Amino acid sequence: MAAFIILIALFAGLGLGVATASTPFGETLTAIAKPVGGLWLNALKMTVVPLVVALLITGITKTAEAAKAGKLAGRSVLWFLTILWSSSIMAALVLPALLNWWPLDASAGEALKSGLATQDKVGTPPGIGDFLLSLIPSNPIAAAANDAILPLTIFTTLFAFAMLQLSPERRAPLSAFFEAVADVMLVVIGWVLWLAPVGVFALAILIGTQSGFEALGALAHYVILLSSLGVIITLAAYGVAIFGGRVSLLDYQRAVLPAQAVAISTQSSLASLPAMLKGVVKLGVKQETADMVLPLAVALFRATGPALNLGVAIYIAHWFGMELTPLQLAAGVAVAATTTIGAVSLPGTISFISSIAPIAIAMGVPIEPLAILLAVETIPDIFRTFGNVSMDVAVTKAVARQHDGDSPKGETA
Repeated sequence: MAAFIILIALFAGLGLGVATASTPFGETLTAIAKPVGGLWLNALKMTVVPLVVALLITGITKTAEAAKAGKLAGRSVLWFLTILWSSSIMAALVLPALLNWWPLDASAGEALKSGLATQDKVGTPPGIGDFLLSLIPSNPIAAAANDAILPLTIFTTLFAFAMLQLSPERRAPLSAFFEAVADVMLVVIGWVLWLAPVGVFALAILIGTQSGFEALGALAHYVILLSSLGVIITLAAYGVAIFGGRVSLLDYQRAVLPAQAVAISTQSSLASLPAMLKGVVKLGVKQETADMVLPLAVALFRATGPALNLGVAIYIAHWFGMELTPLQLAAGVAVAATTTIGAVSLPGTISFISSIAPIAIAMGVPIEPLAILLAVETIPDIFRTFGNVSMDVAVTKAVARQHDGDSPKGETA
């Protein structure tokens, strides 16, 4: 319902902006909408750094602890990390190629850019020397203050792994602290997103007065290309099931279909878990193996996350006419693959901002368009969940085959 209201706010703001453009009332409306939209954007931005740090630390520590829980859990985590990095690298290679093949219409992109370019400025890519030097922050507090996300991510990752060297008694207070920080920031961003219809409405007015309904064509282009990345991850899931799990295409499709149906209707991997459990058992996965691997996948793993999150940042760069350097793409790949671990099990609107903003900042890409893209996230989110559920089932079968060996379909413990 919230996503539907935000979408209505987008269309209403665009319509009002178009209708009042070049009128005295439109000028007054723009003067009001500009600070309202700016304040809402600033409220979103203020949550990014503390939320990312807290979620990354808790995500890494939980993942590492899960890997230590046993051979089965360790093998599962290794599969998860491999797929997450592959997902991120795929987006860095595929989406620029798709944009070269089917670029955004120049007039639509420029019109939309003129309506959005009131807050953030396009970053200047550093040289290779400056890039390498910046990877290790001399002052992590300053890195956080300056939105230097990549060095901050490296420091946070080292901090999280250092925590794992402490005894459980010493580590527990730190873990509890960062979990509490994450919970508090989620409450704050929930409040900010409660005002999303107002913020999106104000920003849409600015876009409408500048670009008219050309913005709709740009948004449709974005939805199609971004969703295509989810399709690629879904096809990869079939490959994992067939070659990693050694099941036939027909058997896999029959097993995963109920979970895919739930994923489309709910856009929730957690809601799809019961159907996924039944599906993997049909594929011959032992019940105790399924009960370990699938919940772990739902808790720690989002196969489509790195691809689609990085894809959004790459698309925004294309929007703003940025030529991304290999260093910028490499920074995006690293942040997308790493921060996805901390973005699991969050509501879609929250994870959209908390997961993509750090990637965009690390690449020097404006994050202002995220406020508008949030309004049309519903369709890509279906492809996200569909791909995640498909890959969860496929990976569970592949892990089970390595751990338990091949077993007849339908065998349970």
